[in-house]
Amino acid sequence: MLIALNKPYGVLCQFSDADGRPTLAAFVKQKDVYPAGRLDHDSEGLLLLTDDGRLAHKLTDPKHKEPKTYLVQVDGQITDEAIASLARGVVLNDGPTLPAQAEHAAEPEWLWPRDPPVRYRKLIPTSWLRITLREGRNRQVRRMTAAVGFPTLRLIRERIGSYALDGLAPGSTRIVG
Repeated sequence: MLIALNKPYGVLCQFSDADGRPTLAAFVKQKDVYPAGRLDHDSEGLLLLTDDGRLAHKLTDPKHKEPKTYLVQVDGQITDEAIASLARGVVLNDGPTLPAQAEHAAEPEWLWPRDPPVRYRKLIPTSWLRITLREGRNRQVRRMTAAVGFPTLRLIRERIGSYALDGLAPGSTRIVG
């Protein structure tokens, strides 16, 4: 079984938490499925869950290089130079990243409001980009955008390999395999 979840902001990628924070248990009712990968507490979007260990390994093991695509809102008006740097790969404290696909993006019409909202500062614009990675380091997208001078404000995973959000509402699940 393979389940797609649109993980809401503020939800942990686990089924229980000793501190009482929101977890996947509030959204996923199927038993014996586990996340194939992770999304940070402050990230949103596509999370795949499965009961198939081999499939989970294929989706998460870097040697399989399943592309993961993110829609990213950053602080400031992102430049062509910053996009080019992301596409070439940037040097992080744990070494250089692989080249990524990176492009300017418009805020999508389908985007749901976030609770709490992203901060609003009238004189400092924000902008959007789409970035596709073939590796998965801890908080990699956030560290990459910060490295090129545009800190991430909002991060939404749209796609993992051939699996996509495709209109899935926040907190909703869909069986995809």
